[in-house]
Amino acid sequence: MENANFNQLVSFVFGIANDCLVDVYDVGDYRKIILPMIVLRRFDAVLEPTKQAVLAMKQKLDAAGILEQDVALCSVAHEAFCNSSPFTLSDLKSRTNQQQLKQDFILYLDGFSKNVQDIITKFEFRNQIDKLSEHDILGLLISKFVDPSINLSSRPVLNPDGSVKLPGLDNHTMGTVFEEVIRKFNEETNITDAGRHFTPRDIVELIADLAFVPIEDQIKSTTYRIYDGACGTGGMLTVAEERIQRLSQKAGKKVSIHLYGQENADETYAIARADMLVKGEGSQANNIFFGSTISNDGFPGETFDFCLSNPPFGTSWKKDLAAWGLTKKDDITDPRFQVTYRGEDFSLLPDIGDPQMLFLANNISKMKQDTPLGSRIVEVHNGSSLFTGKAGQGPSNLRQYIIKQDLLEAIVALPEKMFYNTGIGTYLWVLSNKKSAQRKGKVQLIDATTMKAPLRKNLGEKNGEVNAALRKKILDLYLAFDKADPEYSKVFENHEFGYWQVTMQQPKRDENGKILLDKKGNPVIDKERSGDTEIIPFTYEGGIDAFIQNEVHPYAPDAFVKPGSEKVGYELSFTKYFYKPVQLRTLGEIAADIRAIEKETDGLLDEIIGG
Repeated sequence: MENANFNQLVSFVFGIANDCLVDVYDVGDYRKIILPMIVLRRFDAVLEPTKQAVLAMKQKLDAAGILEQDVALCSVAHEAFCNSSPFTLSDLKSRTNQQQLKQDFILYLDGFSKNVQDIITKFEFRNQIDKLSEHDILGLLISKFVDPSINLSSRPVLNPDGSVKLPGLDNHTMGTVFEEVIRKFNEETNITDAGRHFTPRDIVELIADLAFVPIEDQIKSTTYRIYDGACGTGGMLTVAEERIQRLSQKAGKKVSIHLYGQENADETYAIARADMLVKGEGSQANNIFFGSTISNDGFPGETFDFCLSNPPFGTSWKKDLAAWGLTKKDDITDPRFQVTYRGEDFSLLPDIGDPQMLFLANNISKMKQDTPLGSRIVEVHNGSSLFTGKAGQGPSNLRQYIIKQDLLEAIVALPEKMFYNTGIGTYLWVLSNKKSAQRKGKVQLIDATTMKAPLRKNLGEKNGEVNAALRKKILDLYLAFDKADPEYSKVFENHEFGYWQVTMQQPKRDENGKILLDKKGNPVIDKERSGDTEIIPFTYEGGIDAFIQNEVHPYAPDAFVKPGSEKVGYELSFTKYFYKPVQLRTLGEIAADIRAIEKETDGLLDEIIGG
């Protein structure tokens, strides 16, 4: 959809809110009406062409005494859903009696098939009908939404000559409309949730590029399963399906795609299921699971070919702890987050205030091990996933687990201000358990922080996009691997991200400088001079002993490593690897500026004093 059409649709929706809901609802509650009405009108528009055929079939089924009618009616509607009420929204707009309109509207809602009833329930829309009717705005609201100048259907509206009058509204654009509406409603009521981010289309396209293009020559005529554990409105799943279908057709392959997602916010879950239904994929809609991915995994034990996700970050997951019936995260036993590698146990649990790495661990647990392609993961993170957590803590353990298993292919640093409601920098993690030969044992870091084309008009915090040309540039860097431009891409051995963390101790001495010993003959530890930690990179030549000798003993000759204090940690620092020092000005340039200032102010003091 063109930007002009998108902006027209968003303006149209806000016009409805301002025309119908002012003085009846608080601005913060507009979404309770507007979002479900968009979905209902979208359903209504899709079902209009077959409405009479559905009613005719219903009459036959009623006459035959058949109660379970959804399957037959959906078949006649040629959709994964149907509405068996005698009304369309256009029929209802002409009602002048509010009580009759209310009754007919409820009958209209009740006429939807069972798979739509779940969506209506999640929106809690029935709770609003009395208020809409009492304030005499239900009819006005309906008539606004059936305005012929706007098309909320997935199909285009055609002119008599067959040309397109109004373009159809695809799944991801519908999700973008919802996000923009939600963002604006929140903006007007000063509600922000920086941890939850709808993923803009340009970033989703880049994610799809990184997930599918590198293995396009390996795509077979078979079935692929795509999963998003934080699916929101389902837009990423839709784009992923479109991309792999396009690549497979290009290669002359025929693939079957199954989409799976999980979402724990009522509104976005309802939107995701609605759009799956509108696409004609009723079974796919059933694969959208409601609930928290962390504490209520909707797909336990299942594996997927591709796991794409933009999880929340910087938000508390304390509710998940309560959902498990626990008060301490150390008591969690979920095998997704407590793993064993080569006989060593790893807890992958991060701080209770940030769940994003739990989503990454969840995706890793769902990787296929027994297929030639294995699984690929592309996931959005903020910078904290690169370095938070000391050695031995959950985030560091997860990085260690990922890198030791040689799962990490690449990390792409994106520009700032790429999302609608946050300006923070973000990163795309690309994982695979079937790396190509050249990538084995290595990790590629790509600095794309400057690769941003400005938007003509900001969308919230978002002031730029990764357009098609820039996406190609990033993908080319990825594909070039160790031959890519080193200004933007660097390749490292896995072990280069590891380090030892050790605790240093020093012996206590008497007034004569002699080391004090305990009853067993061991040095007494000077607590005031002990306890400092040293971080020793795996790349330090000679390891721990050489580091202590070269870096510690010149300043503390009697210091030694506390026995048993060694811990292994992993971190990734883009700042260190892509640091570009600021070019300092020369003394000559500074002196020239000073002389220029002196010349400008020459005689100024005399003028001031002389009055």
